[in-house]
Amino acid sequence: MKVAEELHSPLKVFEALESEVRSYCRSFPTVFAKASGYQLWDRDGREYVDFFAGAGALNYGHNNQRIKAKLIDYLMEDGITHSLDMATEAKEKLLERFHEVILKPRNLHYKVMFPGPTGTNSVESALKLARKVTGRDTIMSFTNAFHGMTIGSLSITGNESKRKGAGIPLTNSISMPFDGYFGSEADTVSYIERFLEDNGSGISLPAAIILETVQGEGGINVASFEWLRNMEELCRRWNILLIVDDVQVGCGRTGPFFSFEPAGIYPDIVCLSKSIGGYGIPLAMTLIKPEYDLWEPGEHNGTFRGHNLGFVAATEALSYWEDDQFSREILEKGEKVRLFLEMLAQQYPEMAGEVRGRGLIQGIEIGVDGLAEKICAAAFERGLIMETSGPNSEVVKIMPPLTIDEQGLEKGLTVLEESFERCKQMM
Repeated sequence: MKVAEELHSPLKVFEALESEVRSYCRSFPTVFAKASGYQLWDRDGREYVDFFAGAGALNYGHNNQRIKAKLIDYLMEDGITHSLDMATEAKEKLLERFHEVILKPRNLHYKVMFPGPTGTNSVESALKLARKVTGRDTIMSFTNAFHGMTIGSLSITGNESKRKGAGIPLTNSISMPFDGYFGSEADTVSYIERFLEDNGSGISLPAAIILETVQGEGGINVASFEWLRNMEELCRRWNILLIVDDVQVGCGRTGPFFSFEPAGIYPDIVCLSKSIGGYGIPLAMTLIKPEYDLWEPGEHNGTFRGHNLGFVAATEALSYWEDDQFSREILEKGEKVRLFLEMLAQQYPEMAGEVRGRGLIQGIEIGVDGLAEKICAAAFERGLIMETSGPNSEVVKIMPPLTIDEQGLEKGLTVLEESFERCKQMM
C-alpha cells in the first residue's frame, strides 16, 4: 500500500531524489507552477492565497510587475549579473537610492556592507565586526531568538532542534530572557544588568547584544518600545554594540521600513535580507555606523555578495517608500488582521488563543498541543498557505505579502476561520 501511495504522490520525484532535509514541501504537499501577487497555483491549476510570503522574502508579492519590468530590461540590455564586490552601475544606483529614500529621511547614518546573499551572512558579518571592534568574544542574545543556520548564527539561536543540527558545541554566546519571558511585570533589562554589574555572575561583558524587535520564528514575541529603549540605554552604559536583526521583520513587515523606528532607537549594526532583495532574489545588507566600519579589505567576503539582479530589484522596491502611504496601508491591514484574530480568540475559547504581533506579522498562539499545526493543515486543504512558529509550533502565523489587496486579505481570513471551525469539530 505504501509503495502504491508513493508512486501516485505528487512529490514522488522529490521523495526519491531530494534530501530528507526538505521541510516546507511536507506542509504544502503539492507542486507549485505559477505565482502572482498574493496567489499561487499548483500544476493542477488549484489556486492558493499566500499568507506565508516566502517566510518574509516576498513582501512585495510574487512576480511584482514593477520590479519584473526592471529586471527584464536589465537582462535584455546585458547588464552585469555577477561582480563580487566590484563597482557596477546597478550597485551604485541602489546605494544612492537607499541613502536618499531610506537613511536620509530617518536621519540614520550607516555604511552599507554586502556580506553575501542570505540573512545568516548578514548576521555572521555583524558578529565578526562586533568582536573586532570591541576585542571581546561573547555575544548576548535572547530566549526564542532565531538568527540563522550557520554556526555563529546558531550559537545565538534559541531553538533546541535547530541548535542540535550544528553537531558541535555552540560557544561564545549567552542567552538572556526576552521581553515578557517571565511575564509582563518582570523587568528583564534590569535582570540582565544585574549580571553585568556582578563580578561573580560568571557572565563576561559581551561584544554585542543582538535582538529581534519581533521574534518571528520564535513565536511572534513582540518587544515593547520601552524595553527596546531601555536595552539601547543599557548598551550605551556598558559600551556594548547593539545589533538589530531585521531580516524577517524589516522592509515594512511591521509597518515602518525598519521595525525599530517607532521605538526611536539607533542600533549600531542592522541586519537585512529576505525582502531587501525585492523580488525574492537573494540579497543581504549589513548596516554599520561609520565609526565601527573597521574592516580590512577582503576581511569578510563571499562569491555572491555582488548579486546585481538583487541590486536592480531592491532599487525598484524602494519606490514603495518614497512617502508614508505604503506604511499607512500596512498598518491599516495589520489592524484588520488584529481585530479578526481577537474575534477568533473570543469565538473559540476552547483553543485558548492569544493574539500577538505587529503590522502584517501577526498570529494567534493556540493553547492546545498540536492544534496550531492542524489548523494550518486544514487551511492548506482549503487553499491557504500559512505556517506555524514558536518553539513547539504553537502559533498560527499570518504573514501575507504587504501588497495584498482587501479582497485577498478577506479571502484568506475567511479560509482561516473555516479552518478553526473544522479543527474545533475534530477536538
